[in-house]
Amino acid sequence: MHTVDFIVFLVFTLGVVVFGCSFFRKGSTADEFTSAGHSVPGWMVGMSIFATYVSSISYIGYPGKAFAADWNAFVFSLSIPISSYFAAKYFVPFYRKSGSVSAYTFLEEKFGAWARLYASACYLLTQIARMGSILYLLAVPMYILMGWNIHAVIILTSIAIIIYSMMGGLKAVIWADAIQGFVLIGGALICLGLLLFSMPEGPMQAFELAVNSPTGNKFSLGEFSADLTRSTFWVCLIYGIFINLQNYGIDQNYVQRYHAAKSDRDARFSALFGGYLFIPVSALFFLIGSALYSYYTANPSLLPPDIAAKPDFVFPYFIVNTLPVGVRGLLIASIFAAGMSTVSTSVTSAATIVLTDYFKPFFPHATNRHHLAVLRISSVVVGVLGIIVAIAMLSVESIIDAWWKLSSIFSGGMLGLFLLGCIPLKINRMAALIGCICGVAVIAWISLAGLWDLPGLHLHEYLAIVLGTSTIFLIGFLATLAARRDY
Repeated sequence: MHTVDFIVFLVFTLGVVVFGCSFFRKGSTADEFTSAGHSVPGWMVGMSIFATYVSSISYIGYPGKAFAADWNAFVFSLSIPISSYFAAKYFVPFYRKSGSVSAYTFLEEKFGAWARLYASACYLLTQIARMGSILYLLAVPMYILMGWNIHAVIILTSIAIIIYSMMGGLKAVIWADAIQGFVLIGGALICLGLLLFSMPEGPMQAFELAVNSPTGNKFSLGEFSADLTRSTFWVCLIYGIFINLQNYGIDQNYVQRYHAAKSDRDARFSALFGGYLFIPVSALFFLIGSALYSYYTANPSLLPPDIAAKPDFVFPYFIVNTLPVGVRGLLIASIFAAGMSTVSTSVTSAATIVLTDYFKPFFPHATNRHHLAVLRISSVVVGVLGIIVAIAMLSVESIIDAWWKLSSIFSGGMLGLFLLGCIPLKINRMAALIGCICGVAVIAWISLAGLWDLPGLHLHEYLAIVLGTSTIFLIGFLATLAARRDY
């Protein structure tokens, strides 16, 4: 690694940590830590939502997916306008009026403490899995670049993120996210430009080779068949709608940002801005993946077989071996920007859930000092668990596939409970519990059927959240109607 690249990377990474720590204030309250004092402008909250979306999973996983296959995963992004519209119109006003920074207080009011604990546990599992996936992808370019021990990179990066998240709280995370968002967009644009203009016959050759690939059109959005056992266009679209409705409707990452905005109007704007910005930027990452395929098809001797066999390594390999001095350091810094913004968000939101849903109910008379201590200790514990998952991810072939499957499974149909609570009909608490048990059983079946080769239909794991949510909602609704008739 050239000295200039290392300086660019080091200055950026340490700068983010120092900047985040600068928000530390003695005498700050738990409310300031978890909701930034309700004082952040809408555009900045929107950039933070966007930066949370664009993790290292997007920065490395999307190009890897497009390089190896096609644009099928981009269908996920096309579902965002539906979710962000509902968020701005319904979810944001609802949470702003609730007065609780926890996304799951509402579930306890409707169905009892079990619903809150179930949803928050699912959320914590999802965030730990997400952190692990992202930390792994943060370590990949440094491993390829300098041969550093990948375990050491994961651990040291995690420590840096935990420090500024723990000290600065949500305000530090949002400000850092906004800065990192601009850096990662700039880095991706530079890389795409260099890729296209490095083609032997000019930029159009990249599109021609990708369209005429022997394995099929690299810009394909997937098959339009009704096959639910594979990742078709419809499976990805339905998965995207459900997972994004869950993100906007019941994900603590987003709910905290709604509270952080200084006004209801700013909060609604942030939901729309952050979601809509992700669509063209995710297309940019897929375009980089297609361009990488064309570049290495035109220059096959430049890509070692062991790297080609690991699609998630191809983009970092290109950065390390092709980009000019200085630009290479910027690109690596932008990958770190994408990952650090998302991991810091997960750390802060998970710590908030531990405080609001697990500590406060059992220790109602605890002081602000105790609350801050719980938030900071929880940040460390969650970070350590993320490190363990990241190390376990080293054997995964495609990180985007692994993360989407884990998020669909661990989400546990939380959205089903949320939708049950939102409808005008008063849902019977026992009916909701029965629906939840049935939903978890459906998710377990979908998750384990293929793994254990169980008899019967093997549906794609992306559909776990779809069918889990639908089962919880329908059974809870129908059981309530049945109970009313019996009565």
